[in-house]
Amino acid sequence: MDARRAWQPPRPPGQRRADHTAIVGCDLFVDGVAVESPGSAADLTRLHEQAREHEGGFVWLGLHEPTEAALTRVADVFGLHPLLVEDVLHREQRVKVERYDEVTFLVMRAARYVEHERILATSEIVSTGFVRLFIGPHFVITVRQGNVMEFGSLRDRLDSEPDLLAQGPWSVAYAIVDHLVDAYVEIAAAMQVDFDLTEEALFEAQTPVSVEQIYQLKRQLMKFKAAVVPLHRALLTLLDKRFTEMPKGIRRYVGDVADHHTAVMEQVTGFDEVVNALLQARLNQVNVEQNDDMRKIASWAAIAAVPTTVGAVYGMNFDHMPELTWQHGYADAMLLIVLGATVLYWLLRRAGWL
Repeated sequence: MDARRAWQPPRPPGQRRADHTAIVGCDLFVDGVAVESPGSAADLTRLHEQAREHEGGFVWLGLHEPTEAALTRVADVFGLHPLLVEDVLHREQRVKVERYDEVTFLVMRAARYVEHERILATSEIVSTGFVRLFIGPHFVITVRQGNVMEFGSLRDRLDSEPDLLAQGPWSVAYAIVDHLVDAYVEIAAAMQVDFDLTEEALFEAQTPVSVEQIYQLKRQLMKFKAAVVPLHRALLTLLDKRFTEMPKGIRRYVGDVADHHTAVMEQVTGFDEVVNALLQARLNQVNVEQNDDMRKIASWAAIAAVPTTVGAVYGMNFDHMPELTWQHGYADAMLLIVLGATVLYWLLRRAGWL
């Protein structure tokens, strides 16, 4: 008999169907095989009871931005601590791992690279959101905030790995963490290209880079760094030998994910030095440009002082100024102005001020 059909008994009379408009996925797994996938129409109480009746059974429930009422209903069905519900309702939260009796609560920041043609002062390069996991003996619940990451493709991939899923809810938790860290790796590679292009453009006169653009790149890096770096402590907690909830087989996989995460964390930390160097280089360029401008302004002011000086001398109107009666005095004064300004311009040009 087909396993999927075998695990679909009729609902008991009077059983209420839970109103979970936030449900984006629900699956009942037995020995690594999805035997029922009711989706948003899931009767969570029945599914949870069925999972508990089988040693290799668990429910994977996916929620997206649930309301307090929906989350409270889920907590009642799966026995979640009220503090966990309160944590989820607080949108901004630190990355962490906590244990409440038999339930492990894991908070992570998901990230997604936003495609763009060039970096502007207002460009969004990295978009982030929260992913929260509740891992119990017979269930794993994922709660997503924002549209940064979806698990549809991951769910399809896990269907082809029943041996992994047969290890229980922690197999899904590992797969999600792995999926999230793989996204970090891709974002870091894309940001590396952004840094390379910015550095290239910084020294090209045709494509000047503003300080505001580099600051925006730095702000987006800080946002990405806030997602990546805190996960390191959480992964160390999961790999601690005193953390006995995770099966040994899954622990090896999580250890591999931790290695990948360490590599991308080091890369992201290294970006700090790169962006600071780019910012310092641009600020130095601005200082040089300002100095050049000041030199030019001072040079033209000196040239303008020549006719001003000549005009000031002959504008004093003293009685005993023989030059005022000269027949060619005006022409001589104009020649003196042109000659003086020309010589001064040549000297300043030769000194590199003009």
